[in-house]
Amino acid sequence: MKVCDIFASIQGESTYAGLPCVFVRMTGCNLRCVYCDTTYAYEEGREMSGDEILVSVSSYGIKLVEITGGEPLMQKDVFSLTEKLLDNGFTVLVETNGSVSIKDVDKRAVTIMDIKTPKSGMFEKMDLLNLKYIKPDDEIKFVVMDREDYEWVRDFIRDYGLADRCKLLLSPAFGLLSPESLSKWIIDDRLSVRLNLQLHKYIYGPDKRGV
Repeated sequence: MKVCDIFASIQGESTYAGLPCVFVRMTGCNLRCVYCDTTYAYEEGREMSGDEILVSVSSYGIKLVEITGGEPLMQKDVFSLTEKLLDNGFTVLVETNGSVSIKDVDKRAVTIMDIKTPKSGMFEKMDLLNLKYIKPDDEIKFVVMDREDYEWVRDFIRDYGLADRCKLLLSPAFGLLSPESLSKWIIDDRLSVRLNLQLHKYIYGPDKRGV
């Protein structure tokens, strides 16, 4: 597998936000979202085996692991890596951009899946069949760029009946939409979602890598 980076930090997003976590950032992505903040993961990285990744992850002494990217599920060995980490007692989060099938992700893992909005420029790349495979403990994340984006997300959640299917995360696109505005809209609509801030950007700054 080609791995961009392995590092320990505070989990910045999802319902696991605030917890110490080891991140395995895989190289490569098939999308080009307009707000992408990890463009370096498109190409950078080195080849590592599953056993090498396990040794590196284990060295941090933290039992929560997130496999992310880029788009990790582009590399088919990530499925067996997920299984290996789970078998070794780790809690595994798999963060995926929603364009690749999650059908074969180990059911013991927590899938955190994006649904890209039209304003991201990538909605047409979404594999909406993934909604069949979402489990109650999984999470769906929407990155919201403005009011129009928010209304689209609100209607999508309603139209696909997602409120009772899994955990829902709404993130303001960093630097484009204020958390205050998104919070107000969520409260006004009594939307059953979690405001999802990128805590690592507030802690370390928006441009620091390896955090």
